[in-house]
Amino acid sequence: MPKLGAVDTTFLYMETTRTPMHIGVLLTFHLPHDAPAGFPRELLAKMRRKVLLPPPMDCAIVGPSLRHPVPVWVPVHYDPEYHVRHSALPQPGSERELGELVARLHSYPLDLRHPPWECHLIEGLEGHRFAIYFKVHHSAADGMAMLKLLHRWLSADPHDPRDPFADLSTPPADAHAARVLNTRERWAVQREKARKQLRAVPLLAKALWEMSKGGRGSGMRAPFETPRSILNVPISQHRRLGTQVLSLARVKAVARATDCSINDVVIALCGGALRRYLIEHKALPRHTLLASVPVGLARAEGTTGNVVAGFVCPLGTRTADPAQRLREVHRVTALSKTEINTLTPAAATQLTLMGLSPLILGQITGTLPKLPLLFNVTISNLVVSKVPLYLFGAELEAMYPMSILFDGYALNITLVGYADSIAVGFTGCRDALPHLQRLAVYLGEALPELESALGIGHRARRRKTPTAHGGPRKPTTRAKATPR
Repeated sequence: MPKLGAVDTTFLYMETTRTPMHIGVLLTFHLPHDAPAGFPRELLAKMRRKVLLPPPMDCAIVGPSLRHPVPVWVPVHYDPEYHVRHSALPQPGSERELGELVARLHSYPLDLRHPPWECHLIEGLEGHRFAIYFKVHHSAADGMAMLKLLHRWLSADPHDPRDPFADLSTPPADAHAARVLNTRERWAVQREKARKQLRAVPLLAKALWEMSKGGRGSGMRAPFETPRSILNVPISQHRRLGTQVLSLARVKAVARATDCSINDVVIALCGGALRRYLIEHKALPRHTLLASVPVGLARAEGTTGNVVAGFVCPLGTRTADPAQRLREVHRVTALSKTEINTLTPAAATQLTLMGLSPLILGQITGTLPKLPLLFNVTISNLVVSKVPLYLFGAELEAMYPMSILFDGYALNITLVGYADSIAVGFTGCRDALPHLQRLAVYLGEALPELESALGIGHRARRRKTPTAHGGPRKPTTRAKATPR
């Protein structure tokens, strides 16, 4: 029985009723032009014919317990009707109704007696569309692993005749051939893992010392300067979803003009949106907000679980100048990525566990909102595909990510790059953050503000901002950005 990794296990310990530890994504699709009226139900039937995800996603997670002190994957009966569920909006289902439904689905924890995921097919969406909402426990997959799982369902060819679900329930050939290790061999494997962790300790200690000398530009020192804010309050179980779509071409143009990364630009845009939101609520702290920025590490093909490190980055919420905000973000991200790249995978895992330890202890004891803050908000950036994707000829319109919240950390921002756009998902506590969709509106308006500050123009007309209802919005065609 495969064991969970150390980081994966922490998310099991952190699970509470108010803080379910699953991540999710909302996918919206255009029905094929010649699709029959029963296309969504036919798709549902196809999704229920086989195990929808590859091993070990056909297993349940058991432990930690006396018998399994380290949680393990255990084969269980797979019930397709339990895992693949059907919902329908009252036609024509609006964006607001879709957003409200998905926010409710994301609010409730997974039953970990079953394989730790659910898939909801939602029909009746206006504009000849349907949607799929998928969620998986964070102990089983991080954001990148989740997107890789879903990518296996999709094809770049709208006329691809293959059944994308045909081979998912079959383990790779080498898995069938794998020999079961005896007790002596298993102990040898564990000893080697322990040796790798011990060898990583001096490297981690050296890296922490170097980070601590980095001054205000180091992600190591930043958490000691984290201000309290309205984002950092006790949370309830209930969630709200806000969404926005950014033009990838325009974000790239800003990155090229400033010699920054796309990630730097989107972090700075989030800082601008949060500044405006906090000013509106008369709650802008004296010191800048800080973001926890996960960084995906190299992973072996087919790897599930969490392969991630991270750093803390200032969001520049104290400055009104968007260009200055971007420079501040870039200075810290460049240094922090250099620091992380010096670590071995074992040392990076230890660094991640160090960062999670206070969150775990505070969440388990119920004292997390009272402890000193490590950051104010989490901002993640992932890429799923540079070309349009299809599911049985239905074009994927957008992927809106949803993530976890910790008690005392009421907002998460996750971005997914797909084709020519960046879809942004704001996951917030329904009871802690009013008018969450305004953050999405402000994010959309932060991009032209930054372009203007940098003297960058674009030929595309300004897009209509989303209405403040918390539902996803259809992307529109955009022209490419060009620097002046």
